[in-house]
Amino acid sequence: MITWRRGEVLEVRREWRGAVELTVRQDGSGDVVRALAYPALVGRPEPGDTVLLNTGALTLGLGTGGYAMVVALPDRLPPDPPPGPGHLVKGRYTPLQAIVLGADEQDSPHHELLRDADDLDGMPVVVADLHSALPAVCAGVRAERPDARVAYVMTDGGALPSWFSMTVATLRDTDWLTGTVTTGQAFGGDLEAVTVHTGLLAARHVLRADVAVVTQGPGNLGTDTRWGFSGVAAGEAVNAVAALGGRAVAALRISDADPRARHRGVSHHSLTAYGRVALAPADVVVPALDGPLADELAADVAPLRDRHRVVTVPVDGLDAALRATPVRLSTMGRGLDEDHAHFLASAAAGRHAARLLPDT
Repeated sequence: MITWRRGEVLEVRREWRGAVELTVRQDGSGDVVRALAYPALVGRPEPGDTVLLNTGALTLGLGTGGYAMVVALPDRLPPDPPPGPGHLVKGRYTPLQAIVLGADEQDSPHHELLRDADDLDGMPVVVADLHSALPAVCAGVRAERPDARVAYVMTDGGALPSWFSMTVATLRDTDWLTGTVTTGQAFGGDLEAVTVHTGLLAARHVLRADVAVVTQGPGNLGTDTRWGFSGVAAGEAVNAVAALGGRAVAALRISDADPRARHRGVSHHSLTAYGRVALAPADVVVPALDGPLADELAADVAPLRDRHRVVTVPVDGLDAALRATPVRLSTMGRGLDEDHAHFLASAAAGRHAARLLPDT
């Protein structure tokens, strides 16, 4: 369903890397909504501008963060960009397809470096299901190795523009991330790549990352079925890491607060991605927790031991590390204190990845 609306910009509320949040009054109904524009695609809206909105996901209450999306400024089109290198088309054959410079394409300054690149040199790569794991993984890495360079390799299972993520913008601005590589149909990162494989190679050899984190952008998609969820790509990322000579570290999606039984203990998403999709071994990190949840986790991960290395990682000090993150931690609307175990699991994966790094 695509729902089109026209409206007038009332206010520019705030901006972050690549995105502008607006207040817009819709024509006809007069309803006022929050809207999001990406200036690189549509130009920079100003108060009084007419905007064309896509309100389909907002109308259905889906995962857009409560935003209408600005499709165009019909009365003030952005200027044509200056001619330059770049032939990768992301969002292919959609009205807002973006042409970007791929890190590995022929006109890229990194082409020679990446043309024959084939190895991650054993780089630890933390693979996670949800975007909400990203800052927690970074916190775990920094708790162990504050000097480590961490790169984010963003897949296209959730948001396609990396600009949608205020988390990524803040982690970059505070140097918690060395850089972002957007892969597949995702775009807007510091570097662009065609596949997760080239994204990982760019993270290692161009960004000089010590640790990479692979997960989708905000807004995962699920259907309450075993296979119909965008996080299944976590298993495919494990295979990519293995193919390139990296060290895959699997962050478990766990919870003792999620009201849905299928996501309590170890989520069925993690069990499917790592137990069925990942054909190569990974270090599956289990946080060392106390109480009934610990027993539940042990039982849940038991089937994964046939293929993977299940590693129990202590969580001492990780609560303080999580509370020091420069972004607000949130997963499925629950914060750190509401779903503490979820964030500890991701931070433990980050700690384990940092412990795999050679001593300096």
